[in-house]
Amino acid sequence: MRARRLPSTNPFVRHGLGRTALVLAMNALLPSPALAQAANEGVAGAGGCAAEETLRFRGGTARLENDLFTGTDQNYTNGVAFTLISHDIPGRLRPECFPAPIRLHAQLIQFMNPGFWADADNSADTQNVVVRFGQSMYTPEDYTRTDLIPNDRPYAGLLYMGLAWNRRKHEPESNREMLDTREITLGVIGPWSLAEQSQDLVHRVRGIERFRGWNNQLRNEPAFQMAMERKFKPYTEGAVRLGWGSDVIGSYALRVGNIETAASTGMELRAGWNIPNDFGSYPIRPGAENRPPSSVADLRTTTPQSARAPKPGAHVFMNLEAKAVAWDFSLDGNMFRHSHHVSRRPWVAQAALGISSQWIVAGRGVRLAVMRVWRTREFDQQTGHHAFGSITLSLEF
Repeated sequence: MRARRLPSTNPFVRHGLGRTALVLAMNALLPSPALAQAANEGVAGAGGCAAEETLRFRGGTARLENDLFTGTDQNYTNGVAFTLISHDIPGRLRPECFPAPIRLHAQLIQFMNPGFWADADNSADTQNVVVRFGQSMYTPEDYTRTDLIPNDRPYAGLLYMGLAWNRRKHEPESNREMLDTREITLGVIGPWSLAEQSQDLVHRVRGIERFRGWNNQLRNEPAFQMAMERKFKPYTEGAVRLGWGSDVIGSYALRVGNIETAASTGMELRAGWNIPNDFGSYPIRPGAENRPPSSVADLRTTTPQSARAPKPGAHVFMNLEAKAVAWDFSLDGNMFRHSHHVSRRPWVAQAALGISSQWIVAGRGVRLAVMRVWRTREFDQQTGHHAFGSITLSLEF
């Protein structure tokens, strides 16, 4: 006999207010391309700001990750993220040219990391803004149990919004370039993340048994994280590395907050035809978006076409990362109240293999990347490693 699912005791969710708030937040924080274009036109002429000094969106990215792609349904079981990427903003910032949330975010970054814009007058450096909205969910292995499972990870969900600044810098003396990123993520952990409702909807549509233990999920709690990352690679002129070739991208990062507190280092190896002049592909995580500042992005629409313009291409990649973890909400539970938790392992390694391709369609850049990700055990009671699949679709507006 199937266990009877108890109605939610959370009035925010039970009366539908959670869904209403989610829809309003998505419209307010993640505008559509049409709304983004309208905002671009309105801000560009305000306060005597030149167009390149204002926030104008250049493209967007949608990501989906799920372990059903690898035949399981447990641990990190699903993640979605939608991002908007701005045009390049050269030189020193003029805060008065940005919308209030972006201006406040820049001031907070300046307060927490004064050296981030220390050399902003360098005309060779460029920067952009990434706005991200997403959801992540985690479940134990046994979906049939309605009681708390002490020797498996908690039911957990995270709904979040992130704002990031990317700064791209060229070092002529070493013939390499770097991408520095500072991202602040705010969100909510617990029932207000709507992870249960999202999973139930997908399982109902696909005819899959629903998980029955969501009444034991982590409690509502505000979520915060500050992420700092640096990536570096050989310097390349133009939008792609023309013809057949390969490169290596290195990275190191620090993340602090009650979402995750960890330090990591990694590398990515790429080989293929017309490899894009960006900083690689990777699973969903705080840090740099895969379309950093690029002074040649708009050359795809010029006539005659510049030799430095974006071009179709494809490449394979392998991503390796090692991480030291001091806190992970999906394993350690709630930070501000007692909750279910497991024995987190302090060292985690991750590897990904994938293929990425880009095209020019009707004058717009389109990119598709697919990968399979393997992750070592994250807590002592976990049986074996975990794997999931990831799909990323990007579009230039």
